[in-house]
Amino acid sequence: MKQNIHPDYHTITVQMTDGTTYQTRSTWGKEGDTLLLEIDPTTHPAWTGGAQKVLDTGGRVARFNRRFGGLSLGKK
Repeated sequence: MKQNIHPDYHTITVQMTDGTTYQTRSTWGKEGDTLLLEIDPTTHPAWTGGAQKVLDTGGRVARFNRRFGGLSLGKK
């Protein structure tokens, strides 16, 4: 195995948007640096189940069926 090809793996502090912090090991930054998160699991709708936009695909399907519903593509 090649020597000295891996990045430095050290301890950093991660600060969430609400101010809470935790220690983890990472290759980001230098030993003891603080990573400030702009989006985290406590605030992002993907993790909190917040408002989501649902597309109305029924209208698209109905339009497709009106235009192409009479076509026969397979055996009868």
